[in-house]
Amino acid sequence: MFDIQNYGSFVAAIIVFQLVPGPGTLAILNATARNGVGAGLGAVLGTLVGDFLFMVAAVAGLAAVMNANPLLFQILQWFGAAYLCWMGVQLLRTRIGSPSAASEPRKTAWVYFRQACAVSLTNPKVVLFFVAFFPLFLRPGAANSTLVAMMAHVTLLSFLYQAGLVLVGNLVANRLKALPAARKIATRLAGVALIGFGLKLAANNR
Repeated sequence: MFDIQNYGSFVAAIIVFQLVPGPGTLAILNATARNGVGAGLGAVLGTLVGDFLFMVAAVAGLAAVMNANPLLFQILQWFGAAYLCWMGVQLLRTRIGSPSAASEPRKTAWVYFRQACAVSLTNPKVVLFFVAFFPLFLRPGAANSTLVAMMAHVTLLSFLYQAGLVLVGNLVANRLKALPAARKIATRLAGVALIGFGLKLAANNR
């Protein structure tokens, strides 16, 4: 279908890739928990834009350029590691009030869009993943339209999964609003996880 080789395996691989939690997932859940569905969807769009840019870069051969310039690749990795750690520290420093305290400051979806897009773009290894992933399902002599179809599949399936994550996350967040202790634990765990992702990226960059 769409001239994609092993179409069923291609779709299954995308779904499995989405099920593996990463920094983008945390950014989406954090936005949803703090400011609701609108903020969560803003983060979803930010993640999708970041991934789409990496897919375009992969198709355009940016991965080859980055492999030819290891210093550029390392700089991007260190920047990504630092940014993820910074976001994690901010979550660890966040004060979680009681139900009678002031409500969470409202932020626009645009703020979370930019944050999620930045998180997505600070993991340059994603572009290498797409370079390795797409050829597995390309038929010999496939047209450029096949690559466009593959990119559309990744974007659509990612959106459906992440939008569902926002809806479920919002339900959970509403239940936690009356439980400041649970909210505090969830926020701290998200912060630790982001720092962990950042440190792991830094360790791989050594």
